[in-house]
Parts: sequence; structure tokens; C-alpha cells
Amino acid sequence: MYRLLGWRFVGSVDVEVDNMQNMPIVQESAKSFLMKLKHIPSIPGNEDAFKIWNAADLQETLNKQIGTMTILLSCIAGISLFVGGIGIMNIMLVSVTERTREIGLRKAIGARRFDILSQFLIEAAAVGLLGGVLGIALGDSLTILITRVMGWDTIVTLTSIILASSISAIVGILAGIIPAWKASRLSPILALRYE
Repeated sequence: MYRLLGWRFVGSVDVEVDNMQNMPIVQESAKSFLMKLKHIPSIPGNEDAFKIWNAADLQETLNKQIGTMTILLSCIAGISLFVGGIGIMNIMLVSVTERTREIGLRKAIGARRFDILSQFLIEAAAVGLLGGVLGIALGDSLTILITRVMGWDTIVTLTSIILASSISAIVGILAGIIPAWKASRLSPILALRYE
């Protein structure tokens, strides 16, 4: 270690245990041995003179880090969905404004509020679903690229595709509620007069 790294001390020692039930006993024995070897008195405050890690501790730390990353990525995905929903709502509001005469004509020949409402909700769901399909195609392409370039094992499951598609359609429907409600509330007379 001195020749390679210039260290004049031992940085770590690995100990293998024959049985997981013996882990606490071996940890305590190793700590006691090291404290005796380095002449560290067993008084309060000296317990942390050595750090002892076992595989379970490392796994717990890794799980915490994965949990933190999952929360972070979920927040990013939520913000993206929110922004996408606002975009869909704006598109649908413009569509309602541009198609005011069409809505008035449909109402004049007997279309009910529910008919207009459902038409615009279906359109909003289709826009959201189309965005979701494009996102899935892009994500799948990036997954294949990462697998080939970096050699990481990645997989896109059918469950994740169905979940992403469903969430995209739901975001589209939620974003389309206000424009669809606005379209269904238009007066046929005023809508036919709209230029």
C-alpha cells in the first residue's frame, strides 16, 4: 500500500462470516479486537473509533439512495405531466375558439351538451395518448441505444407501456375538461354569429 498509494496505514479490513446469524457477534469481536490492538480505552465516546459495515447495512444504504432517486424522478415526471396537461388544455381552448361556428351548427341541428362535451374530451384524450405513444417510442429508442452503447441491461416491459399510455390519456382527459365544458355551454345562436 505504501509503494502504490503512499499510505502508511491500513484503510480497511474485510471479514467473511460463515453464517449470517453470527454477524453481530463477529462485528462486536472485530471491534473489540481493533480497540485492543490500537490501545483505545472502552469509554463512552470511543465506540465510533472504527466503522463496521456489513452487507445488510450497504443494502439498506443502497435502498435509501434508490428510494431518493425514485422520488426525484417521480417529481420530474409529475412536473412534465402537469406542463403537458397545460399544453393540451391550451390547444383544446384554441380548438374550441376556432370551431365555435361548428359547435353552434351542431347544437342548432340537435346536438346535446353531453355530445359536445364527449367529443372534446375524446379529442383531448387522443392528443394526450398520441403524446404518450411518441414518448414511449422515444423512451424505447433511448433504452435500446443505452443497451448497445453502454452495455447496460435495460428492459421496457408491457406493463410500463400500458401504464404510460393510460396516464397520458388520463392527463389528456383531465386537461380537456375545461375546454370541453366551455364548448358544451356555448349558446347556439351566439356561436353561429361568431366570426
